[in-house]
Amino acid sequence: MEIPKFFDLSGRTIIITGAAGNLGSQYAEGLAQVGANIVLADIDQKSCKKIGERIEKSCNVKTLSVKLDLNDKSSIKNMVSKTVKKFSRIDVLINNAAYQGTNKTRKMKFENFPLSEWNKAVSVNLTGIFLTCQEVGKVMKKQKNGNIINISSTYGLVAPDQRIYGKSGQNAAAFYSATKAAIVNLSRYLASYWNRTGIRVNTLSPGGVERKQDANFIKLYSEKTMLGRMAKNNEYVGAIIFLSSDASSYMTGSNLIVDGGWTAW
Repeated sequence: MEIPKFFDLSGRTIIITGAAGNLGSQYAEGLAQVGANIVLADIDQKSCKKIGERIEKSCNVKTLSVKLDLNDKSSIKNMVSKTVKKFSRIDVLINNAAYQGTNKTRKMKFENFPLSEWNKAVSVNLTGIFLTCQEVGKVMKKQKNGNIINISSTYGLVAPDQRIYGKSGQNAAAFYSATKAAIVNLSRYLASYWNRTGIRVNTLSPGGVERKQDANFIKLYSEKTMLGRMAKNNEYVGAIIFLSSDASSYMTGSNLIVDGGWTAW
């Protein structure tokens, strides 16, 4: 048994949506370090190109930067087409992109929350994943092999504790919990639907990441976790590599929770 080979992703092609974001860029760099070729997909293609150039030089892998609008099915099809054209296959899809609202909407009362914001979030956070899984699933089914990782959240498992927010502006809107919860069961459905086809589907549910938020919010959030702190922005990379690699080859329909113990009390 050669354990390092379980985590080796050399030559595999991995699509990361929301790749220009804080966690998406961390996933890209970590996966590239274990040999994967990375498709960086985001509405912000310019940032994706910069990230791609950096990891090509440092990790000696190939990258592709694609502008992706999850509200547009043709944009998703374009991403899949360009990926297959360049790399001939898609080994892993990481549905990481998510809409979390604006500073203004985070402070809004539920009773007054605009339908337009709810619809926008559902379109990106849920319908966008549905459409992306459809298009990538077609490729993986032909390959008779593939691996899909959908990113949920602790707030897809439990309700946000409203007591910790105060005036921090970090409040999670109702749409966030609703869509993240839906992702968990969509992943189970797809794992069941594609059973014995060679396609695996799992969920990763991370907790909160410290990003210089309001000091009191960080303190109150940290007290809710067993480890007594928020996550560092690189602490989910190990979980992503595990789920993307053969180390998780007997895992499908599962939800990997990495939240510092928040939901385990």
